[in-house]
Amino acid sequence: MPDMSASASLAMTQLATLAKEVDEDKVTPGVLGFIVFAVMALAVWGLMKSMNRHMSRVDFKEPADPKPDSGDTADATGAAKSRKS
Repeated sequence: MPDMSASASLAMTQLATLAKEVDEDKVTPGVLGFIVFAVMALAVWGLMKSMNRHMSRVDFKEPADPKPDSGDTADATGAAKSRKS
């Protein structure tokens, strides 16, 4: 495997020094974590509001059958058979 480039090596040494400055017993998500969480919460709220608006426009009632059953049934070929009572 090739060695790391100079810029990657420099970045790793700078990150390693930052990691040593962080208290290992106190790690918090910080401002960036709060901003990401707040944006996600606002997105979910907006999606729920939109879903409620769209669901209120849906009509779940089925239309009534315009032709009541006349007593004739059709077989698989489509020919009508009359029922005998």
